[in-house]
Amino acid sequence: MSYLKDADPELFDILYREIDRESSTLELIASENFVSYPVLEMAGGVMTNKYAEGYPGRRYYGGCEHVDEAEDLARDRAKKLFNADYANVQPHSGSQANMAALFTFVKPGDTIMGLDLAHGGHLTHGSPVNFSGKLFNIVSYKVDRESGRVNFNDVLALAKAHKPKLIICGGSAYPRFIEFEEFKNVADEVGAFLMADIAHPAGLVATGLHPSPMPYCDVVTTTTHKTLRGPRGGMILMGQDNQNPFGIIAPKSGRVKNMSELIDSMVMPGIQGGPLMHIIAAKAVAFGEALKPEFKKYSKQIVLNAKRLSDELLKKDYTLVSGGTDTHVILIDLTHKGITGKAAEKALENAGITVNKNMIPFDERSPFVTSGIRIGTPAITTRGMKEDEMILICNMIDQIIKNIDNDNLINSVMNSVKELCEAFPLYSDLRN
Repeated sequence: MSYLKDADPELFDILYREIDRESSTLELIASENFVSYPVLEMAGGVMTNKYAEGYPGRRYYGGCEHVDEAEDLARDRAKKLFNADYANVQPHSGSQANMAALFTFVKPGDTIMGLDLAHGGHLTHGSPVNFSGKLFNIVSYKVDRESGRVNFNDVLALAKAHKPKLIICGGSAYPRFIEFEEFKNVADEVGAFLMADIAHPAGLVATGLHPSPMPYCDVVTTTTHKTLRGPRGGMILMGQDNQNPFGIIAPKSGRVKNMSELIDSMVMPGIQGGPLMHIIAAKAVAFGEALKPEFKKYSKQIVLNAKRLSDELLKKDYTLVSGGTDTHVILIDLTHKGITGKAAEKALENAGITVNKNMIPFDERSPFVTSGIRIGTPAITTRGMKEDEMILICNMIDQIIKNIDNDNLINSVMNSVKELCEAFPLYSDLRN
């Protein structure tokens, strides 16, 4: 801190204001979390200096012996954590992990199926504004209007009609368990590959609190933050490294490559150059933390908090998509509350509660306005908050939603938020 303060006081002030914002607000964005001091230390460490194109033992640069050790450790820990046979820890983000996985299994113009963005999917699952929607023929499946869950009769009918080469399961705003086995049945019925995106529940999968995709899916992608509580980044996994289904022959060796080799080559040099070795090493730190018994206890609390918060919201007559949650995500339909997601997000932020506006299934409003908000419990659980605090947080949210134009009440809630945050301090050493 002192180095930055002396060298660039303007940037130091910005950094300190961000530390203060994170410390003094309730972070309820489902895709955000707070990393540990060891992860921060490694992410800001000297491995940021090292160029290391390639993979351990096969780099295009010298001097990689120690970053090789870090990447090997990250891969080994990831495989142990997810009971996987293969792990690539180089993707810079979940979106790039998805890009590499898609380009490995399908070609531009091929048909893929993914969950519609407004129904809980992700941009990289086929949105027309994303590379996935621009390069592939997209068939989007939706959730059931009444249950808010995937209807597999509809998914199977779509798959039979359009014969996708690959099906994506998982999403960014789907509060329930991802039904990997049911998706596998559909994929087998039409001869499609199955890709799981577990970016949101990865930490719950790692601790056995969410079903694992490994026995069912050809490839699995994830981010390394969110419920996994690591640095921002991506990862690709496989439960079993099989010979590739394309029979692609390596031009030099003349042999059939395994899928792991195809994925590795698609990540680098296919879509990325030099890996971020400081972030890969920080991933290794986070994976090591996730392998400890305390992480499972923490993950259980994430789910307990989400369930309590959803129960309290239901008591106050809020409409929750799918009627509740199995995970850390709660998607609130604000339609009958007479407020848009955009307005709710802004009012809550003014009170020190950070959420994100989010489309709901069959939403009639635009993505810039929305009829819902998405909230999650990983970050507040990291601070040590439990079920009792969820009751307080629900009451605060409800007060704001009912009184979005009442500045006096918003200021009052903001003071209550600060008091609650002070009782569960965050990054105290960085604020001294």
